[in-house]
Amino acid sequence: MSGMSIFAGRTRLSVWALLAVAAAALLGACGGDGDETLTVYSGRSETLVQPVIDQFTDATGIEVAVKYGGTAELAATLLEEGDRTPADVFYAQDPGGIGSVESLLGQLDSSTLARVPEWARSPDGLWTGVSGRARVLVYNPERVSEAELPRTIEELTDPKWRGRVGWAPTNGSFLTMVTGMRAVWGEERTRAWVEGMVANDTAVYPKNTPQVAATGAGEIDIGLVNHYYLYRFVAEEGEDFPARNYHLPGGGPGSLVMVSGVGVLEASDNKELAQQFINFLLSTVAQQYFASQTYEYPLVEGVNVSRLLTPLDEIEQPQIRLADLSDLAGAQDLLRAAGALP
Repeated sequence: MSGMSIFAGRTRLSVWALLAVAAAALLGACGGDGDETLTVYSGRSETLVQPVIDQFTDATGIEVAVKYGGTAELAATLLEEGDRTPADVFYAQDPGGIGSVESLLGQLDSSTLARVPEWARSPDGLWTGVSGRARVLVYNPERVSEAELPRTIEELTDPKWRGRVGWAPTNGSFLTMVTGMRAVWGEERTRAWVEGMVANDTAVYPKNTPQVAATGAGEIDIGLVNHYYLYRFVAEEGEDFPARNYHLPGGGPGSLVMVSGVGVLEASDNKELAQQFINFLLSTVAQQYFASQTYEYPLVEGVNVSRLLTPLDEIEQPQIRLADLSDLAGAQDLLRAAGALP
């Protein structure tokens, strides 16, 4: 983040205007009559996605009833509800969450799937990624230099990091990362890492945002988070906010790039509306919103990426198929067995 300045692209006003134009075009294409209602279960937070949902509703007349919650929690709810679910769409924070309910999802249109790269969607056409999110270390450069930082996440179990690191073991993205660890490292090595982190007195936080705040305040030196949380702090507090992102040069599971995923429930009676909603999320201007307002990686072509972001092709990503990240329950079991969860 050295020399970082705020993204100097479109203003919020222009982004809202573009979203309105896109939704209006969608209205013309779908002929919405203003009395339909779509039910979305969203593992993405209200502050992140409600602006896009509101623009979709304003221009199409399609009301969207949103149930917000943690991705793992909502996935468990969907599995319990089965074909009795009132949900039409599941919008998950991560591929693990959407993958865990694949048995409940219906096929997406091939034209929708073709909008995103093959790596960012279900190989069976059951869900698609909406935006990309990279795992990083956020660190306080006033307390630790970049040269001192580890090359891989495994090195954080070194005693020199005792009491200096934070994590959020209940967070959906963290659970997905641990699922990736199990896929790459196996159960034994992953459990040894978790036990080492617990033994190192890793500070526990409920989610990513408090970790970034704690890093900036000097409560911890390093947090395990998604890349975009830092940039929101910089946007709100200025370029002097004392934290930076670090992509692990040694790659591995700590460099996982995930997508937020969305799919249509097979039990839905509103599949056409649900498909229209997903197409809107993948429209160029909605993707520009994610790129310029939430600092995520867009997944469709023709979208400007914030210059604050490390290009995806420069991140040493592990060789993990997103479709192999669905066993969040197994990750939770491992974390409990290793003492990271009660």
